[in-house]
Amino acid sequence: MGKICDKVHGLKPIIMMVFIQIGYAGMTLLYKLASNDGMSLRILIAYRFLFAAATVLPLALYFDRKSRPKMTWMVMLLAFLSALFGGSMPQNLFAASLVLTSTTFATATLNLIPGITFIIAIFFRLEKLNLKTRGGHAKMLGTLIGIGGAMLLTFYKGLEIKTWSIKLDFKEHMSASQQNQKPYAHILGPILAICSCFSSALSLIFQAKMSELYPCHFSSTALMSIMGALQAGVYAISTERDWTQWKLGWNLRLFVVLYAGVVASGLAIIFLMFCVRMRGPLFVSIFSPLMLVCVAIAGSLFLNEKLHLGSVLGGAIIICGLYMVLWGKKQEITRTSKLTPSINCEEYDQEEPIVPSNVSGIAPNFHPMNEMEQLPSQQVQKDKESIDLDSKV
Repeated sequence: MGKICDKVHGLKPIIMMVFIQIGYAGMTLLYKLASNDGMSLRILIAYRFLFAAATVLPLALYFDRKSRPKMTWMVMLLAFLSALFGGSMPQNLFAASLVLTSTTFATATLNLIPGITFIIAIFFRLEKLNLKTRGGHAKMLGTLIGIGGAMLLTFYKGLEIKTWSIKLDFKEHMSASQQNQKPYAHILGPILAICSCFSSALSLIFQAKMSELYPCHFSSTALMSIMGALQAGVYAISTERDWTQWKLGWNLRLFVVLYAGVVASGLAIIFLMFCVRMRGPLFVSIFSPLMLVCVAIAGSLFLNEKLHLGSVLGGAIIICGLYMVLWGKKQEITRTSKLTPSINCEEYDQEEPIVPSNVSGIAPNFHPMNEMEQLPSQQVQKDKESIDLDSKV
């Protein structure tokens, strides 16, 4: 009986990551359905961050109540920039690309985030190429392969692949702008999706700095969610003139907003923290392509989206590039851990986290575990208390 319990406990991170990716896939489909129903995605995103803040804030007040650092103007600025580039901006760019393309296409581009992060890190001199090592070669080659897959996904359509579908007619709920697609959508949509990936990758720089100055996972996530709600709300108010769009009834729109804020942002962040703490960020990143598979299947089933050969090949190439970048990063971590025996591989894994390749919400702010020795004793006590979350989740 004890062995069975140990196996179930060992499978807990895997089950949670599968739940997270399915939840993110469901969020992408609901975005598309809400857009087809005529709802403004800009307003949906504003509501999403508002509900996410309402979900995470009570957790922050409870778990970080004894050791929350002093709030400074620098922390507020970093939270604002993290929310802007990691929340409100990529969310709106992703939603706009989703309207112009398909759920499968928009989701496939999200797997470019690790490669784009690598490029930005090199530009800001936060990471070296290390072309003399196998890990450096793998990361560079994986990035180039991912970019090539994105270009194939954009410019090559190919034959239509016949898939099964459930006869659900959403055309009567589609707005006029959805039925009359813009002629340049096949170019503008991919550009917006790639810009969303660049914005998400750039936000990691600000989040890394914020984790040093404000190492409270729940409090920093709640703060960024509040900032994201304010930013997305101002953007939605300034661009959406129809005030009836803000009304939520007992319909699909209310369900989408609740799902986005509570499930895809609140619960997903909690599970994500648990999995990163237990297995490390590389383990979390490996599950990213599962979202693409779920979206591709559900899109063809429920949205009657056409699947083309170019989408399949481009998505497969992007996934290969993603795993090559992750493999290269793992090789560098292993090599560094051998050179510095005092830091084990698990600790070094959390020193330079690779955030899962999605922009379905603000990523939690992870604190490097190897910096715990440099923190005051009360901060170490806070991290020990926060580990209690693992058993409660």
